Amino acid sequence: MNKPQLIEQIAKHGGMSKADAARALEAVTLALGNALMGGEKVSIPGFGTFEAVEKPERQGRNPKTGEAVTIAAYKAVKFKAAKALKDAVNA
Repeated sequence: MNKPQLIEQIAKHGGMSKADAARALEAVTLALGNALMGGEKVSIPGFGTFEAVEKPERQGRNPKTGEAVTIAAYKAVKFKAAKALKDAVNA
C-alpha cells in the first residue's frame, strides 16, 4: 500500500474527504516524527510502539572492493507491533 492508497482508506473508513484524510495523515506523521526526534517513545494501543534507538559506530566492508569502512553512529526507528496487530495479521 502506498501513501495515496492509505489516504483513500483513511477517507473511506473515517467518513471524510481525501483532502481531510491527507491532512490527518500528515499531522500524525509530523507528530510521530517530532516525538521521536525529541527522544520520546510513542505507543499506540492495539497498533504498536515506535522508539528512536542509537546505533553505534561500526566497521563494515565495501562489497565491491572488500575494503574496510567505518559506518558512522546514527539513530534508527524501532517498531514493535502490539499483540492485537500481530493477531490480526495472523488471523
